[in-house]
Amino acid sequence: MKKVLPWLIGIAVLSGLIYTFYFLYKKSQQKPIVYTTEVAAKRDIINKTVATGSIVPREEVDIKPQVSGIISEVFVEPGEIVKVGDPIAKVQVIPNMSSLNNAENRIDRAKAELENSKLEFDRSDILYKKGAMSQQEWQTTTLRLKNAEIEMQNALDNLDIVKEGATKSSGKSAITLIKSTVNGMVLQVPVKLGNQVIESNTFNDGTTVATIADMKDMIFLGKIDESEVGKIKEGMTLLLTIGAIENERFNASLEYISPKGVLENGAIQFEIKADVTIPETSFIRAGFSANADIVLDRRDSVLTIDEKLLQFEEGSPFVEIQIGDQQFEKRSLKLGLSDGIYVEVIEGLSLEDNIKVWNQTGF
Repeated sequence: MKKVLPWLIGIAVLSGLIYTFYFLYKKSQQKPIVYTTEVAAKRDIINKTVATGSIVPREEVDIKPQVSGIISEVFVEPGEIVKVGDPIAKVQVIPNMSSLNNAENRIDRAKAELENSKLEFDRSDILYKKGAMSQQEWQTTTLRLKNAEIEMQNALDNLDIVKEGATKSSGKSAITLIKSTVNGMVLQVPVKLGNQVIESNTFNDGTTVATIADMKDMIFLGKIDESEVGKIKEGMTLLLTIGAIENERFNASLEYISPKGVLENGAIQFEIKADVTIPETSFIRAGFSANADIVLDRRDSVLTIDEKLLQFEEGSPFVEIQIGDQQFEKRSLKLGLSDGIYVEVIEGLSLEDNIKVWNQTGF
C-alpha cells in the first residue's frame, strides 16, 4: 500500500498538469466567426430634409369697428361659422364732449343763417313780384336760402353722428352694428361686454373685435436652415407630421421660400410656406405645431439594402454574397438614391442573394 500511494499521487498531479495545459490551449484559440446574412428588399427610398413650424390659416381677417364706443352686445363665440354680413358685435357710441359742443354750436350758427336767409328771400320775392328787383338778384337770394337749408341739414346730421354714430337717414345700426366681412370660422373674440373700442382710421389700426379665417384653406408656415435652403424649390412635396394628431401624415406643396434669412439662435433661418391638403374627415386647429419632411428626391418600390452591408475597395462599393457554408464572394454594385439608412441598388444584386453582415458584433 505504501508503494502504491506515491504512484497514485504522481498520476493525479500529472493529470492535473495535462488538464491545465489543455484548458489554457483551448482558451487561447479564437472561436471561428460565424457570419450571418441578410437579403435585399423592396422599399421606398426618400431623401428629405426637415423644417419645423405650425399650421395656420392662409388669411386671418381682423374685424374692426367703424365707430369708437363701448361694446354693448357680442353675438359670436370662437369656433362659430359666420358668413359675410353676419353680426359680430354692437357698439354703443359715447359722444366726445368737445365734438358734441362744436356740433351744437354749428347748429346754432346754421339756424341763425337760415332765419336770415328766409327774411331776405321773403323781401326779395315781394320786390321781384312787383317788378322792383331783377331776376338775377332774386336768384341770388334764392340760392342763398337753399345753401342755408343744406348747411342746417348738414349740421343736424353732424350732431347725429357725434351722438349716435350715424345719421337718421343712414340708420343707426349701419354703423354701430359690427358685421363680418368674410366667410369663415371665428378664431377669437378678444373683446368682452363693456370693453371700449376704437374705430379704424388713418391714424389708428383700431380695436380688433374678432378674428375670422377660412379653416379649409390652411398652410404650413415654417423655417429652414440656410444649409438646407439651397436644396429645395417651389413645387416640392412636403410630408407633415402634426404633434397633436397621431398616426396621420398630411401632404403639402411648397409654394414660397423667403428671399431673405433671419438670424435666430445663432443660425440663419428662411421662412417657407406650403399649401396643406386636408381630408374632409380631418379638422386641423390653427396654430398646431408641425414638422415637415421636404422630399428632395424619392424612389418608390425599388431594390434596397442596409448601408451597413456595404464595403468599399478603391472607392467602389461591393458586398459579399454567400456561395456555400460560410463561403462568400465579392459582388460589385451600382448604387442609386440613399436615405442614410437604406440605399437603392441599381445593378449587381437580386432578392434571392444572401449578403454577408461583415461588421457584425456580439458573436
